[in-house]
Amino acid sequence: HYSEPMFTFDLGNSVGDVVWSPYSATVFGAVTDDGQVHIFDLSQEKYEPVCQQSVVQKKKTKVNHLSFNQHYPMIAVGDDRGNALTLKLSPNLRKCLKDKAYSREGEIAKMEKLLELVRQPTDETNGDEEEEELPAVTIEP
Repeated sequence: HYSEPMFTFDLGNSVGDVVWSPYSATVFGAVTDDGQVHIFDLSQEKYEPVCQQSVVQKKKTKVNHLSFNQHYPMIAVGDDRGNALTLKLSPNLRKCLKDKAYSREGEIAKMEKLLELVRQPTDETNGDEEEEELPAVTIEP
């Protein structure tokens, strides 16, 4: 068990929603109050989004919801003015959907391998104590 977050991301604004992709253990997205959509693929880039795009027309519009389509390379985004947008994912994020070798076990192994690269055991524990489980990824506004 670890006492520090595995990853921390500063998106520079309040976060409206964060959601994991249904097709890849290392892809997730976040939307922020400044109207930006941030898509991360931790297997490609651990600390920066692979895609970041403004999706609102008016500056004061806040994006507050994000959802990945379960079957197609698209996301849906909602804002505080009642608008819903659908956006197509970039080609580098679509390859996960086309990969015939996709398996749940393979995705779990991919995430475990990634986490092993960043894990550092704390010096305070001797292995006998039970510690509180923390989330693997945190997003900071």
